[in-house]
Amino acid sequence: MLDGYKREINYLRISVTDRCNLRCTYCMPAEGIQLMRHDEVLSLEKIAEVARIGAEKFGIKKIRLTGGEPLVRKGIVSLVKMLKAIEHIDEISMTTNGILLSKYASELKEAGLSRVNISLDSLNPDKFKDVTRGGNIEDVFKGIETAKEVQLTPVKINVVKMDSSNKDELEKLEEFCQQEELKIQYIKQMNLETGTFSQVEGGQGGNCSICNRLRLSADGYLKPCLFSNQAYSIKELGIEKAFNSALQNKPEKGKTSHKHGFYNIGG
Repeated sequence: MLDGYKREINYLRISVTDRCNLRCTYCMPAEGIQLMRHDEVLSLEKIAEVARIGAEKFGIKKIRLTGGEPLVRKGIVSLVKMLKAIEHIDEISMTTNGILLSKYASELKEAGLSRVNISLDSLNPDKFKDVTRGGNIEDVFKGIETAKEVQLTPVKINVVKMDSSNKDELEKLEEFCQQEELKIQYIKQMNLETGTFSQVEGGQGGNCSICNRLRLSADGYLKPCLFSNQAYSIKELGIEKAFNSALQNKPEKGKTSHKHGFYNIGG
């Protein structure tokens, strides 16, 4: 399907939860967040229905599962199985912080997950703990190793470049990824409210001219752009009308957003 700027939209990013087992400083405010009520969050079956209609009627071929942290969503393996059964879906991937990945990697692969992106902003255990507000980096290393073992590949490492990042630290991350045969992507720290973003180094994210994605929030809003307040409720409009509205109103370029955060839309 083409949007108003002749871009082919074939990629749906699905936030399955706004909950997370980390509290990264660049993602969540120190005072915490107002979590969605459980009755607001889409069921696994409804998420799969949105994906199916997106594939059958609107040309969606790729799906990425995000959060929050997708691996804290109960039934995440079952959801992957449902999505894998949908005709025309060529790839199902996931962005995760890696903390729980060693536990679920084998089941996810068997269910049909293609690959994973893992967030890792420092190799220093203390710095990692500070940035994530309590995370254990050894859990991420176990997740990376297990993902490689079960062939959730290529494993990509997402590195957020922050003001506190230094050249030596980034070089060590790059060396680590080369040694472990991981692909690395650098993401400059973004700000939704000021519209601060740039193209991902080593990836295509942030390049508005070729953007091919829509986003589904955990509470059922289809969003045409990360940096936009536009959102269309599948509950109020129905799935097809929400898809059509998101497609027709996808902006040429992102600007700002004040209605969601990275913690509940998946970046």
